Amino acid sequence: MFRKVFIGILFLSCFSTATMAQDKIIDQIVAVVGSNIILKSDIESMYIQQQAQGIVSDGDMKCEILEDFLVEKLLLAEAELDTNIIVSDSQINQNLDQRMQYFVQHLGSEKAVENYFKKPITQIKADLEEVIRNQSLTGQMQGKIVDKVQVTPAEVRYHYRNLKKEEIPVIEPQVEYAQITLFPPIALEEENRIKARLREFKKRVEDGENFATLAVLYSEGPSAVNGGELGYMGRAQLDPNYAASAFNLKGDRISNVVKSEFGYHIIQLVDRKGEQVNSRHIILKPKATPEAMEEAYNRLDSLANFVRKEDLSFSDAALRYSFDKNSRNSGGVVINPNTMSTKWRKEELDPDVSKVLDKLKINEISEPFKTIDDKQRTVYKIVKLINRTEKHRANMQEDYQMLNDIYLQKKQEEALDEWISEQQAKTYISIDDSYINCNFKFKGWIK
Repeated sequence: MFRKVFIGILFLSCFSTATMAQDKIIDQIVAVVGSNIILKSDIESMYIQQQAQGIVSDGDMKCEILEDFLVEKLLLAEAELDTNIIVSDSQINQNLDQRMQYFVQHLGSEKAVENYFKKPITQIKADLEEVIRNQSLTGQMQGKIVDKVQVTPAEVRYHYRNLKKEEIPVIEPQVEYAQITLFPPIALEEENRIKARLREFKKRVEDGENFATLAVLYSEGPSAVNGGELGYMGRAQLDPNYAASAFNLKGDRISNVVKSEFGYHIIQLVDRKGEQVNSRHIILKPKATPEAMEEAYNRLDSLANFVRKEDLSFSDAALRYSFDKNSRNSGGVVINPNTMSTKWRKEELDPDVSKVLDKLKINEISEPFKTIDDKQRTVYKIVKLINRTEKHRANMQEDYQMLNDIYLQKKQEEALDEWISEQQAKTYISIDDSYINCNFKFKGWIK
């Protein structure tokens, strides 16, 4: 697998002092690469963290950790000499906000973060700034090393033909499908009812009631259990209308009713840090009447019949009538966000969609069915099965792109390994005698 573990080390090693403070380890320099040092506390801290995560190794884990640090420092030393590799303050600040948001979300509050790392927030941020800078430098250096590595179709074919049968990847069953989605129409009276209810909640908060308590009691979103609080998010992570309102809030003021793709909200600002806001909201979702649900079903059923009779192609029907903007412009073909391909494994599919696709033949169109979309809205869908592949060993006809990616990754790893070996020979490296018997992957560390 392409070597990226040192990126994780950069992320975690900044907290070695906090982690190791409890263990009373006397620190010492265990290795020097160029002008960069590796401390014993770095090794011990990472060892404890990997054990806590259940990571195991057939070899000596501390030796493996040291070698990952050595590779990191080798990349860092070269990156610092390259004038084309630059890390801006804005890059560091953006990444810093994301890291702090991650900690707060997983530990519950800034106070909990401080207690966990036994440092004030200001010190954690100061430590992280250097970590983020180094991570960006080494990432750019690694990218520069492998950037020009390419593979040709002839190389992929040759590589595939020379694989032993047991080395050929096994492809799990996959499907490709297209969809057309319709929303049951919402009556104006229902939308007005929802907005009036939210305006009532806003007045209750302004009269002294607790926003978070009302969110727990009445909000129809998954954040209700947290008092409606979403955590720190940037504009791109939020619905545009929601973001526009949240970023304009001042103090503890409550927004007017805001309509988003998810429903209707009122919003309260919790905190803002740079280009990220932590907000809480109460969301209510208008409900379609049974008559509207039946209308959507019948409309979609008629559309499916037109397509089956070939009066209209599925792709044209999707382009004209589907409400799902992600698949509409591709003729209804649904892209897997995990791989950015059109292929889906069964476990990646929405269960409702998977159940329907299981019963279809290739090019068959389903009957309309009710499900929940990615915005947690009730919708009706029809789906068309484009292709189904059974479990098989990868082949050039069906799986060329995957085989291409595997071979490209192999060549990139080889290029990086070659670069590391070359740099070892011309870089000052010193390793403490306590690690002299490590069985390193690269033999040039010990000189």
